[in-house]
Amino acid sequence: MFEVQKKEKKDKKYLLISSPCSTTKAKICLTQGANIESFVVKNRQVITNLSPLSYKKVYASSVLFPFANRIKDGKYHFLGDNYTLDCNETEANNALHGLIYNKRFTVLEKEINFKYSVVSLCYEEKSPPPGFPFYYKINLQYKITIASLELEVKITNTGRQKFPFTLGWHPYFHTDNISKSLLRFQSEEKLESDHRNITTAIKALKTPNPMSLHALALDDAFVLNGNRIVFETPTYTAELISSANSNYLQLYTPNGIQAIAIEPMTGVSDSFNNKIGLKELNPRENYKIKWSLNILTNAKNELVFKK
Repeated sequence: MFEVQKKEKKDKKYLLISSPCSTTKAKICLTQGANIESFVVKNRQVITNLSPLSYKKVYASSVLFPFANRIKDGKYHFLGDNYTLDCNETEANNALHGLIYNKRFTVLEKEINFKYSVVSLCYEEKSPPPGFPFYYKINLQYKITIASLELEVKITNTGRQKFPFTLGWHPYFHTDNISKSLLRFQSEEKLESDHRNITTAIKALKTPNPMSLHALALDDAFVLNGNRIVFETPTYTAELISSANSNYLQLYTPNGIQAIAIEPMTGVSDSFNNKIGLKELNPRENYKIKWSLNILTNAKNELVFKK
């Protein structure tokens, strides 16, 4: 039987999920936007929180809402009004990674059996900040199996005004050897950005498929053709699939660390201004997206996912 345990450590609250044989484990921090700090499959580390680096520095596995990536100077215009978000990326003077990465989520329900565990979590905004004065509820549902993770996000507009938004997810994937790892995804357009990582243009550029990560430093964004990314490492292969019709991808390799951020997004940096991927949600309406992560581990780590 899968098991779900609650744990408290100082001012943090966690859910610890483990498989019947305890070889697959997940750790969700309810007080950090319900991010998944760790995901281990068959005793292999897949998702990492980059410890000892702080969460405030890396935003590991945070769900990005109401905007993915950045908003330049925190400023945007919507339906005749000007708004200013707090700029938490102080050096570049950008609003970074949305507004829910540090919110406290509550557990609505959980389901466990021998095949999987499902936990449903919720945060409802009842005191919105001046920079995003809109009311919403966000539901996260994590489904963990012996070799997979599904994250379903549901956004509901609980206010009387429609609002703009994009969504993203910011997991870091561990690898035993970044130089012997590679990515597979289809893209013929790359997003250009300035020194503040603000999108300036979309450039036609066919991306190598596969993309070797040997001696490659990445902080780049791409327009995806399709909804699928494959990450191959010496010890496991991960397939990440988005349910969205149009998808963007941010890749980032932190210096000197055997990990890579593979970030699926529905929009790009400064989307509130450039409108790339921007969506609007009317009162009482909702929006859903699901990111599915399938993991293959075996002695030879042979790729069985469709190339």
